[in-house]
Amino acid sequence: MEIFLVAVLGGVLALDTTSVGQAMVSRPLVVGVLTGLVVDQPVLGATIGAILELYLLVSFPTGGSRFPEGATATVVAVASSAGASGPGVLPLAIGLGLVWGQLGGASVTLLRHTNSKIVESHIDRLHGVGWVVRRHLGAIALDFLRGSLVTISGVVLGRLALQSLSGSWPLGVPSSIGLLLVGGSVSAGIFLRDLGGFRQWRTLFVSGMALGIIGARFL
Repeated sequence: MEIFLVAVLGGVLALDTTSVGQAMVSRPLVVGVLTGLVVDQPVLGATIGAILELYLLVSFPTGGSRFPEGATATVVAVASSAGASGPGVLPLAIGLGLVWGQLGGASVTLLRHTNSKIVESHIDRLHGVGWVVRRHLGAIALDFLRGSLVTISGVVLGRLALQSLSGSWPLGVPSSIGLLLVGGSVSAGIFLRDLGGFRQWRTLFVSGMALGIIGARFL
């Protein structure tokens, strides 16, 4: 039942990225909390979601460009780490999420090409608003199915990988968190530069760094 709920959650959240709503519930921070509640580990889910949010800040879903799919990636990372133990659970879950985000992004591009071919093959039958509505609903259903399949395949493979590798991770938990935060700070720096640089946003940057250091101490 849990894996079914996770697959449905992945499919629904995948829709928010483009097909339906775009209400920002597909951001890693929100997805991490939601998935953590489903697998009964909300703190772990929030932690993974917050770190993945840092890494994916620089991915802007604009135009037809390919970008990592943060929603399914976060669901996979959190659900795969549920029940696993060892110092490598958190860093391996983040790595899994980043890799699976790229695969999810590739599946989005594939779905777009598929939808285009479906429309082109039926262009001679184009007639009225009803046809357009049915085609749009069909595209939404395909996107839900894509998100669910990407999620469930990632969780199955991810759980096997984390159970096999987490115990052999060479770093302790504090060092692992520090390593992840260093990587996340690089992404945050790129994002800050895209917004105008340090001089324009130095107060926000310093405040965020202070809060990050405080949060890391609690973790």
